Amino acid sequence: MKAFFAALWIGWIGLATAGLIFASQKHVAVVTAAPIILAFLFEYVFYLIPGMEPMQKRLRLRYSNLYLAGGAALSAVAPYLIYSIATHQFRWIGLGIVMALAGVASFWYVLLRRSAVVDIVFLCFAAAPLLARLFEHIYTSPIPQRIDVLGHLMWIRTCAFALIAVGKVDTSGYGFLPSNKNWAIGARHFLYFLPIGFPLAYALGIIRFNPGVISIWKVFGVFFGALWVVALSEEFVFRGLLQPWFEKWTGNPHIALAAASILFGLCHLPYRGFPNWKLALVATVAGVAYGRARSQAGTIQASMVAHAMVVTVWRNVFT
Repeated sequence: MKAFFAALWIGWIGLATAGLIFASQKHVAVVTAAPIILAFLFEYVFYLIPGMEPMQKRLRLRYSNLYLAGGAALSAVAPYLIYSIATHQFRWIGLGIVMALAGVASFWYVLLRRSAVVDIVFLCFAAAPLLARLFEHIYTSPIPQRIDVLGHLMWIRTCAFALIAVGKVDTSGYGFLPSNKNWAIGARHFLYFLPIGFPLAYALGIIRFNPGVISIWKVFGVFFGALWVVALSEEFVFRGLLQPWFEKWTGNPHIALAAASILFGLCHLPYRGFPNWKLALVATVAGVAYGRARSQAGTIQASMVAHAMVVTVWRNVFT
């Protein structure tokens, strides 16, 4: 619990400071920036919970699955209301979609008994809004910058909480601070990908070298943003859930690694014009590196490190 509250206060201070600095640089009025920042601060509280096992245990001891699901569903709607009403972005249809999505996800494992079919359908349901870019149309922005990441954060933690706290799936290392061992394994598998993945992407024409001044702040921002959002959610699904499930079903870790990597690649098809087979191929190769890191470490925290390093180099060195 001390770790949870320490992370909470540190995150609040960091997010509030970053939000105010960003608003000042972009000349966003305080009356507009304040509710957006407040919505992110509220969302951050609940985003922490699935990755903090002591807090989960405390909640499970105190409340039944029904109450946990209800609390998760209600908390998912709050950030949308906080920012949208104050910035005149509120839409009843947007509220209805958020409520419906959060309600179905939160109560999924209250109403349904866990099985292979139930789990797979849940993952498909969880992926659908992201692949369809649904939150771009709901979390509309009163400023030139997009803020639909607020919807992404809500959806990640709502689905993760449903799986971990209510569905009681294996957490597979879902958390925010990798151990030294996981840092080492993740970095090593990033180096394995480096001479294969980036030349392949360059040869396929989906990236080009973009030399220039690299901001240390951008490097750290991209890395930890990728580690705690993109890599956390994607590695939990593909390497934390699907890869072990495939291994259990087939009894073959190599088939499981290949299947999870191919699915990971296929999920990149919609990006930058469907079907983006080139990106899907590179993502599949990356998935192999991430999957091997997970297999060696026994936790997704190693694959998260490798994933975040790839994203950081991709966004800072290439266009």
